[in-house]
Amino acid sequence: MMHIEELKKQKDLISSIDWEMTPEEAVTLYLEWGNNWAHGRVIRSKADFSNYFVVYAWDAEPVIYLIRRNSEAAEEMAKIRMPADIKEWFLDSVGHNKGVYAVEGRVREWLEKTLYEN
Repeated sequence: MMHIEELKKQKDLISSIDWEMTPEEAVTLYLEWGNNWAHGRVIRSKADFSNYFVVYAWDAEPVIYLIRRNSEAAEEMAKIRMPADIKEWFLDSVGHNKGVYAVEGRVREWLEKTLYEN
């Protein structure tokens, strides 16, 4: 599994990231085949996939995962630790609740800045 510095070198992968994909949308799109038409996106085969980020906050320290999902599986491609100030902002923003969350707000801003800097 890649870390942030390795991921930064994968320009093709970075350009394929769907920044608008949420964990909930991924489930609807790839696992609930009957609902896809309602969201305006249709998955036609196993070859269709999305690369997107989630914040996994079930453990003591929340981390960001880059996920590649198709209709058969979800693969964790990168694991990214957040700086302390971003982590604290995130935990405050979700009320310190456990779960899997979309990458939004300061987390997304930091991640985009970090991935796209030279």
